[in-house]
Amino acid sequence: MKIMEVAVAPASAVMELERAYLLQNYSRYPLVLKRGKGCWLYDAAGRRYLDLISGIGVNSLGHAHPRIVRVIREQAALLIHSSNLYYHEFQGPLAKRICETSGMQRVFFCNSGTEAVEAAIKMVRAHGRRIDPQKYEIIAFENSFHGRTMGALSITGQPKYREPFEPLLEGVRILSPCDDAALEAAVSSRTAGIFVEPIQGEGGIYPMAGAWLRRLREMADRCNALLVFDEIQCGIGRPGVWHAYQLHEPPVLPDIVTLAKPMAAGLPLGAVACNEKAASTIAPGMHGTTFGGGALACRVALEFYAIVEELLPQIRRVGEYFFAGLRELQGQFSFIREVRGAGLMIGVELDFPCKHLVNEGIRHGLLFNVTHEKVIRMLPPYILTEKEVDRALGGLRKVLRNARPVSAA
Repeated sequence: MKIMEVAVAPASAVMELERAYLLQNYSRYPLVLKRGKGCWLYDAAGRRYLDLISGIGVNSLGHAHPRIVRVIREQAALLIHSSNLYYHEFQGPLAKRICETSGMQRVFFCNSGTEAVEAAIKMVRAHGRRIDPQKYEIIAFENSFHGRTMGALSITGQPKYREPFEPLLEGVRILSPCDDAALEAAVSSRTAGIFVEPIQGEGGIYPMAGAWLRRLREMADRCNALLVFDEIQCGIGRPGVWHAYQLHEPPVLPDIVTLAKPMAAGLPLGAVACNEKAASTIAPGMHGTTFGGGALACRVALEFYAIVEELLPQIRRVGEYFFAGLRELQGQFSFIREVRGAGLMIGVELDFPCKHLVNEGIRHGLLFNVTHEKVIRMLPPYILTEKEVDRALGGLRKVLRNARPVSAA
């Protein structure tokens, strides 16, 4: 049987076809990507771009990583999907690996970060209900982003995402982060769970202090609530350690940690890792997934973990080199307000809205995005080298040299 061939269309035709038939929920940039190799992407015309966003943190090992390509080819010829009605040989070893690196005891596999958050919300609610039907409140924080399903939106602390879909889940209290007085006032016997990103991603790359995470742990214990760390963007190697909560000494352990983006090096895979207390809230039949934890995705994720274990020192070294270079740029451009993050999770905050600089970056061969209106966000592949950082800094210098607020352009 002949394999169906897809005609190669010019970039303009590709964009026009999407405009004609796709739901128009994305404001795409005028760039049609064709292939990738390492930290580089190539468009339909063959132009090359340094990928500093890696599919919003998903393409953690860059593009066409030889070990990942080999595993995909091998496994795709054997078993892609079998459902969770049966066992396959990769879920158990991958769950063991996640537990070893996270300090948790149990794992549930799903397809995405928002699904991991939904599972965590259900665990929190089930935990509270088992104690008291009135124990269902959830505490979350401003600037947070936990996903786009209705439950995840309910605990997302950014009105622009929430308001079009309200009313959302009741019983959610959104507080200012690091506000101890507000936390004290909000936590009660009705509190079932506390959700926090140890490093806020979509909210502008804001790391949470270890003292604040410890305070959340204390308050969760005080009211017998589950503490949930959302590490979908900031976890599994990106901060230079396996998880962002491990940046602090001693590490602050949650009851639940949600994981996704980098886990399968580009394939859809999410997970909830939790301790036995949280795991005991879910009995057979209470939660499930059709696609989550398939053989192909799990085998790729096992290879990802093996590779990242080798890369952690490089992530820390190259991350420090990148931050040093960005702080030099900060000294050259007075409108750079702050450089923050950890490892290869980087935010550069300007003192004016700067989404328009994304197109300037593309023009200079750099792919990054802007979040929280004023923050250039970079989530480069873990394989990034100092040489590529130098290329990035040179391109950013060109972008920033002519940077002005849109209103002043």
